[in-house]
Amino acid sequence: MTKSTRSATILMLSLGVLLLAGTSRAQTRPPIVDELAKTYGLDSFGQLDAIRYTFNLELPDLKVNLSRTWTWEPKTGQVTYESKDKDGKPVRVSYVRSQISSAPANVKDEVEPAFVNDNYWFIFPFHAYWDTSAIVTVKDMQKLPLGKGSAKLVSVKYPPEVGGYTPGDTWDLYLGSDGRVKEFTYHRGGPKKPSLLSTTWAGYKKAGPLLVSTDHRGIADGKAARIFFSNVAFKLAGSDKWTDAQ
Repeated sequence: MTKSTRSATILMLSLGVLLLAGTSRAQTRPPIVDELAKTYGLDSFGQLDAIRYTFNLELPDLKVNLSRTWTWEPKTGQVTYESKDKDGKPVRVSYVRSQISSAPANVKDEVEPAFVNDNYWFIFPFHAYWDTSAIVTVKDMQKLPLGKGSAKLVSVKYPPEVGGYTPGDTWDLYLGSDGRVKEFTYHRGGPKKPSLLSTTWAGYKKAGPLLVSTDHRGIADGKAARIFFSNVAFKLAGSDKWTDAQ
């Protein structure tokens, strides 16, 4: 594995990819968690039968540029992964998440973790709502990490005892007056890199009932980074037609 590939792998696995272990610890959480999820379309999530998107990562200083496409059927748990191997040959894998324990090793150890990572980036406000073990705090009018001005800060922290890939991580979401995330900072809970990542949340599109930020530009440990989504499309319940996000 090359240095750039290893760095990209560390980045992808550390950007808040949390498979929460065991039973979630109940807690009273601020209303903003529900409000944020609803802003991004949680109440209408059941209208979707399938969603497709391409996760793209660019790290110019490390000469990293990768893409992988996912087709996800939330109701059945079926996932299809499409990308290229190290030799540039097409790779396509389909599996059902509830049957991951019986899947081939590469699916369990590589594909599924990548899916979780990319899905957190794609719909993190939903995960903040679903992951009831996360501790959520709210502060008014905090300075934006990248741009000028200030915004409401919603911090989502995953306790170390919960487990997962990177226990102790914190996602800081800076909300605009419209209730949407404007900027974001990720704080890693362990010693691996990157320890600090700040990006914008821009390029908003509607994928059916879902509101999705498709463009995240910023810095990871002082180096330029961009994560963005392309080819976003969806199928509504009862339809066989793919519709592009607008």
